[in-house]
Amino acid sequence: MKFADPHNPVERLALALSTEADRHRSLSLRQREEATRLILQTAADAGVGMVVTKPDGDGERLLGQSWPFPSPFGVSVRTVALSEGLDRAEARARRSLEHMGLPRGEAVMVQSAADLAGAEGRMLWARLQGLKDRGLFRKIGFIAGIEDSPAALARRFQPDIVQLPCNLLDQRAVRNGTIESLAEMGTEVHLSSVFAKGLLFTTSDRLPESYGAFGPALSRVRRRMAEARVDPMQAALNFAVNLQGVSRAIVTVNSPAQLRAILAATYAPCGDMDWSSMALEDSSAAMTTRLGVGRAA
Repeated sequence: MKFADPHNPVERLALALSTEADRHRSLSLRQREEATRLILQTAADAGVGMVVTKPDGDGERLLGQSWPFPSPFGVSVRTVALSEGLDRAEARARRSLEHMGLPRGEAVMVQSAADLAGAEGRMLWARLQGLKDRGLFRKIGFIAGIEDSPAALARRFQPDIVQLPCNLLDQRAVRNGTIESLAEMGTEVHLSSVFAKGLLFTTSDRLPESYGAFGPALSRVRRRMAEARVDPMQAALNFAVNLQGVSRAIVTVNSPAQLRAILAATYAPCGDMDWSSMALEDSSAAMTTRLGVGRAA
């Protein structure tokens, strides 16, 4: 397994902001606006260069009201599902830019590789290529899971970017050569599910019943981290941002404090870690996909 040695690892991060209220906290719109503004300013000061968005909720409007000036961020948007129609998919990508007050974006991503199957998938790709040709987006790409055979799909569509899941527990994209193949094509690889949907931070005795099968493997991984004096966040981020062939590691952030912790962990050295020894077996990794851990986010 080969790793890069970037001068500034933070430059490989991409942020997905999530400041919506949840069962653990209740935030007013004003509080969410302030949190968004502080997250963006902190990210800009640290050298983070990309923000990724989804076409739901009011997150894009909050971003549009909160960018630092001048904004250093390239923005990646995703389409709505093709089931909503070609016209809707194209129009919503344009609308994302309008909501964020941007004349153009860095990338537009097909929200699921499954949408590229069949004739309508080709037509959707042509629509997005048209947006790129007109200068609305610099790059186009798609979001895939390992089960979608992203390298084979990339050979068909020649995307600029492929987003796929990969993390310490689920390293299939490394082991089966997917990341290496995409990089050899000149395709940017953006990693999602970097924190394995929180499994890396959950002790075996606190796992939900449906995740019980992960207990022994997670205990082994956490023991190896403890022996190396590395915490799970440091390990997850160092694995992702230094992986050869990877351009970006996407992290979801819901507060300025959380972002500061992520930035500190990204810089923290991890020494000579045996990353491959922390992966679940392929059969267990496949289980993580069924449970929603290994899917692109």
